[in-house]
Amino acid sequence: MERRHLEYFVTLAEELHFGRAALRLGIATPTLSVQIQDIERRLGTRLFDRGRREVLLTSAGEVFLAEARDVLRRFEQAETLGRRAGRGEIGKIEIGYVGSALYAGALQDQLRRFRSRYPGVELQVSEWPMGELPQLLQEGRVDVVFCRPPMDVPDSFGEHTLVEDQFCVALPETHPLAQARSPVQPASLAREGFVMPEQPVGAMEVGRRGGFIPRIRSQPGHLAAVLAEVSVGVGSVAIVPSVLQRTLVLPGMIYLPLAGPTIVSTIAVQYRRAETSPVVRRLIEQVKETPCRRIDMLPLALSLIHI
Repeated sequence: MERRHLEYFVTLAEELHFGRAALRLGIATPTLSVQIQDIERRLGTRLFDRGRREVLLTSAGEVFLAEARDVLRRFEQAETLGRRAGRGEIGKIEIGYVGSALYAGALQDQLRRFRSRYPGVELQVSEWPMGELPQLLQEGRVDVVFCRPPMDVPDSFGEHTLVEDQFCVALPETHPLAQARSPVQPASLAREGFVMPEQPVGAMEVGRRGGFIPRIRSQPGHLAAVLAEVSVGVGSVAIVPSVLQRTLVLPGMIYLPLAGPTIVSTIAVQYRRAETSPVVRRLIEQVKETPCRRIDMLPLALSLIHI
């Protein structure tokens, strides 16, 4: 039985007159009569009592009317949802991120804006180790990732930078370099032990500029864990994004700028260039329309007051 059969039946049940029902449906009265007979034959029961002057629903017709209306309502709902899904207004997006993407507010800003525009979309947000994100994206286990480049990714990935800050040095407040309260020369860190975050590019560039290979004391991964080790004064330093100066302050620790040209740190969104999901493409479009925001390191005097 097709949808049109249910529409024929419901219209006749509402009008209780073949002529008026046929007029509403835009078909000939004899055609409607044949279609109703076909429905009754399929069901093996009469749905209408036909008199010369009136048409009445049978008890079976009354039961069938309630069910037919419900089916038509679900048909309409399915069509509406299908159209909205095709426009990218509903669905589900799996978002992977590294913890450091939270500190600059880049992830939160994108989520807030997208939820406001598309409240029918479910956003599933999960933190992952940075090294696992490219494979997760390639396998389709996540749809977009918020990360700190550079990362080794295939050409099939696109990337858009949302935040640009710089690398700085975090060190114990009692450290001699901290006492100087001045930008730190990379070479002066040659004898230090380094607490290494997930993204090591900052520390490696500091070592290159200072003419040494960083001596890695530990690799706890998360930036909060990295700074915790620095804070408790185990004799180590860390090269971290300067945005932490504004968002993650721990007792017994200080952030200082690095001397020399800025070592840029970024937060970016990576995605599949050939994305087919309409709802994921909506998020990618929003991300690509977002200009890159630069976050400068606080002046040293303000940084010390903040701490």
